[in-house]
Amino acid sequence: MALTTPNLLTLARIATAPIIAFLLLYSDPIASLLAAGVFLLATLSDFLDGYIARSYGLASTIGKFLDPLADKVVVMTALIMLCGMSRIPRVPAWIVVVLIVREMLVTGLRAIAAAEGMVVAAEELGKYKMVLQSIAIQGLLIHYTWFHVDFFAAGMFVLIIATVVSVWSGVEYYVKVLRALRPRPQAVAQKRAAM
Repeated sequence: MALTTPNLLTLARIATAPIIAFLLLYSDPIASLLAAGVFLLATLSDFLDGYIARSYGLASTIGKFLDPLADKVVVMTALIMLCGMSRIPRVPAWIVVVLIVREMLVTGLRAIAAAEGMVVAAEELGKYKMVLQSIAIQGLLIHYTWFHVDFFAAGMFVLIIATVVSVWSGVEYYVKVLRALRPRPQAVAQKRAAM
């Protein structure tokens, strides 16, 4: 594996997942702020590694695989821990299930498309989904009211929007890929003629 700066930043981002999980074993305000701080660093590293890879021509095949994987690992770790915490209120489990199932289905379809030699670029909606999820999780990690702002309520509001966008972008991705994978009439006719 090419240990370029973007790839090292991506690996460091994956390493933040167990730190966030550990900090969320504690529900006090300080641990919550620390978890939010680690998550913020992970989010910033996502933008930074992409910027460096594009600006300096350091994009690699392993980087293209690791970058979205790192995003999923950090986001899903945070969401699973948030819905399993003892503090009230907490993130509803059904939202986390919807988001995880969506990611699994899209990842599976992406693997099928790749096996067929098809590369599908990330849609705009998918990018908005990631930004909204990051903002929502930031608020949910802070959880408590600071400076008269109820961070949990704000985080849940954005998370609901992120969930709608996530499902919408997943359906859009499925339709796009399935249309591209569907055999064209000409190809079907040629296959029948060859039989």
